[in-house]
Amino acid sequence: MRGCERSADQGFVTAEAAVVLCVLVAFTMALVWGLLVVAAQIRCVDAARIGARAAARQDPAGAVVAVTREAAPHGARVTVGREGDRVRVTVVARPPVLSGLPFEVREEAVAPAEDITDAKEPAGSGEAGP
Repeated sequence: MRGCERSADQGFVTAEAAVVLCVLVAFTMALVWGLLVVAAQIRCVDAARIGARAAARQDPAGAVVAVTREAAPHGARVTVGREGDRVRVTVVARPPVLSGLPFEVREEAVAPAEDITDAKEPAGSGEAGP
């Protein structure tokens, strides 16, 4: 009788191991996906800040978008706007892997616009002749 009980228990151990293994794989995949989302969020933060600095320097809008997209995750949408004396850059991206989920990371950066003045020499600062 003892031999029958032992072989029946081995079947349960195999089934339990299969379930636990599936749960561990799913948990690991969720952790990796979470790390990828956090990495995409950090890249969006950096890209928005880079874009806001470029826009604050009065760089052309095309150049601001280009430099922002270089730092942003692949396929990110970049919006550049001006509100009075401030510039606002918004970066929206879908996290990598499982991109079919309706989930986006979004970051905005705001910077004061720098005023560009003509580079004229102050009066009396020119070179004096002998």
